[in-house]
Amino acid sequence: MHQRTAIALDPASDAAIAAGVTPLPIEAVGEKLGIPASALYRYGPHKAKLALDFAAGLADTDHGEVRPRGRLVLVTAINPTPAGEGKTTTTIGLGDALSRLGARAAVCLREPSLGPVFGAKGGATGGGRAQIIPMQDINLHFTGDLHAITAANNLLSALIDNHIHWGNALDLDARRISWRRVMDLNDRALRAVTVGLGGPANGFPREDGFDITVASEVMAILCLADSLADLEARLARMVIGQTRGRRMVRAHELGGVGAMVALLRDAFQPNLVQTMEGTPAFVHGGPFANIAHGCNSVMATRSALALADVVVTEAGFGADLGAEKFLDIKCRQAGLAPDAAVVVATVRALKMHGGVPLKALGTPDPEAVARGCANLRRHVENLGKFGLPVVVALNHFTGDAPAEMEAVRAAMADLGVGVHACAHWARGGEGALALAREVMALVERPNGFHVLYPDDMPLAAKIETIAREIYRADRVDFSTAAAARLKEFEAEGFGRLPVCMAKTQYSFSADPAARNAPTGHALPVREVRLSAGAGFVVALAGDIMTMPGLPSAPAAADIFVMPDGFIAGLS
Repeated sequence: MHQRTAIALDPASDAAIAAGVTPLPIEAVGEKLGIPASALYRYGPHKAKLALDFAAGLADTDHGEVRPRGRLVLVTAINPTPAGEGKTTTTIGLGDALSRLGARAAVCLREPSLGPVFGAKGGATGGGRAQIIPMQDINLHFTGDLHAITAANNLLSALIDNHIHWGNALDLDARRISWRRVMDLNDRALRAVTVGLGGPANGFPREDGFDITVASEVMAILCLADSLADLEARLARMVIGQTRGRRMVRAHELGGVGAMVALLRDAFQPNLVQTMEGTPAFVHGGPFANIAHGCNSVMATRSALALADVVVTEAGFGADLGAEKFLDIKCRQAGLAPDAAVVVATVRALKMHGGVPLKALGTPDPEAVARGCANLRRHVENLGKFGLPVVVALNHFTGDAPAEMEAVRAAMADLGVGVHACAHWARGGEGALALAREVMALVERPNGFHVLYPDDMPLAAKIETIAREIYRADRVDFSTAAAARLKEFEAEGFGRLPVCMAKTQYSFSADPAARNAPTGHALPVREVRLSAGAGFVVALAGDIMTMPGLPSAPAAADIFVMPDGFIAGLS
């Protein structure tokens, strides 16, 4: 108990820092954006959902578009390393800095998944003086959105097996059911399972499996739908498998789409919370960027854009994953056009990309930083291919040597990209003011934003374009099954969909050990999946898993509740 008390009272922990702040009443947060109290459904005093009728009223009903008020800033990063980058922390710090400069700012983030919270990564509410609060609530159950998504997904699974049990009028082929169950925890033992064992009363045995909830198509649909009607239409379009005659079967044929919408109705409303400095923050949806599309909901982003002068949002993992999907999937579907991008890096992470082992990162090494900047340069160059102006946020650690930071500036000089050392972790918005000033200047400049590939490009060519232009691969090696499935998708009328790449976040390649900026590699695409309701085709590259496992020392082992109810160990 003594050790637990020491952990809980550590004044430097994120949980302790967040607990030391008195949040504003959620009505006062909404007032900053002109949201009346009547449009907020409270989940306690410090978190609320935005009423759907209010959110719908923010759109231009004559043209179906959001009023062109806010500027949209995307925060992304280099490929992650164990040294840390701090993309979410930078998003929050930048939002607070913009508020300090007098802008009506809002932050748009994803909801944390319990898998990483109890696994290796930890929570997703920022850190230090740049956090969203109430931190413990957000990192755990929050407003129950992920539980609702899990229930809706698994209701459809139950309906599929129930349909087969009661005669299988649709003639579903149990070998070709593609719909999988989900849960919002890491559990490798559930990746492949057999259901229906125990005799006739329990249905017909068949192979099945679990994905983590945030990788599910229901999660993607909740994040990409722009109305309840669109949500229902997308759920109805989902393909759950094939008949024995190879006809694709849609979810609406099982008869439970209305019940799924009922489970998702409240979850579909954007969540409003605040940063530690009182900047409004919409935290809604939680798809992973390595196995899903990695962006918060369209509903939250559009609402924020209609209410704020500047909206800062983040896309998961490195720019090769989250940013590419944000731009090619979310912006394409929602008609969004970002005004600028921020690429987050740290000196420590750049040293790892430059070949320095984790244990030696405390030793100054400007040459290693310069080598590792090849990773940063590639991400910056890639964002330029979308026509976006870019600035680099160098998330500052106290041990960073001036020569190391200068190496980063030198690496960006010929690209004409500014580099700002940011201390938002230690100082909140005050530590990101220089970055905020440049962002304000960038968003006022016209840009030529465009997606990477056209709708009418063949699916295989879209995958090859991403591999060539973003990953710098020489070629894509499609498995025989993947190539055949792509042709099948096109024959069924899905050829115009964008592609959602599922790939390791640690490298531009499919090899997580290939850090920095590898070239000359082949991208192995072993499997493709159709997400007809979400509106994209998923391409799984390398050994990527849609149900993660726990590490040897999971974070769950260090989380506990103190006698006064304080939850310690969250980070």
